[in-house]
Amino acid sequence: MQKVIRTLLVSLGLAAASLSAHAQKVDEPSLKVFDVWAKTTVPGGSVSAAYMHIKSGKPLKLVKAESSIAQTVEIHDMKMNAGVMQMKAIDAVEIPANKLVDLKPGGMHIMLIKVNKPINKGDQVPLTLTFETADKKTFTRQVMAKGQEKDSGSHKH
Repeated sequence: MQKVIRTLLVSLGLAAASLSAHAQKVDEPSLKVFDVWAKTTVPGGSVSAAYMHIKSGKPLKLVKAESSIAQTVEIHDMKMNAGVMQMKAIDAVEIPANKLVDLKPGGMHIMLIKVNKPINKGDQVPLTLTFETADKKTFTRQVMAKGQEKDSGSHKH
């Protein structure tokens, strides 16, 4: 019986190592996510937004964002339509190969809804970004947004 259990544990260990190696293959080493920041919340406010620059050596899609400090996290885009700024949730952000994509105030951004604590200047806001490769494989990247009071332009929530 001990031999069967030992064989099973070894098999599970090999399977886990294989999955780990596979996950490392999927994670694009050329992916860069930088200058990540989150808008400080207004007193009594429960929404914020996170912004960043993304660049990859291969085409990817940002398909999901999550944060432990917000009940709901969505990818949004803002566009001017007939003289009115409109914001809506979008399914994904296309990241073309070798092109910088900006998530910035007044454009695409990560919306943090029902934050469970205020975001103050200098605070660290954890984000988990899920990317999809051209062959539909997904992987996540952990980043920390820094709470900042940058001018948000026309970005009002």
